[in-house]
Amino acid sequence: MATKHYNIDHTRTVELLAPGDNVVVKSISLANINSSNDITVDLFIQKSLVGKFYFFKGLVIPKTLSLIYETSFSNKANEFGLYIKCAGTSPTLDIIIN
Repeated sequence: MATKHYNIDHTRTVELLAPGDNVVVKSISLANINSSNDITVDLFIQKSLVGKFYFFKGLVIPKTLSLIYETSFSNKANEFGLYIKCAGTSPTLDIIIN
């Protein structure tokens, strides 16, 4: 699988992997690159008519720190998409999906 990279700098929900991308995720690295503020993160999967399921909700990542979340997640056709939502003052988050 190819590594995917994202730079998030707002508080809107972002689709990281669309349902049907057929990606197998082994780890997700979340790096708060803001040197002044903590970031609160919701990371979840969602499927139409089934609902939303959180890997974590309201997780605070302190300024300039990183978190590596190891998982086993696949989003085959007609399955779940992967989404993230950040909160905080000027959230800036780098994400690497392996």
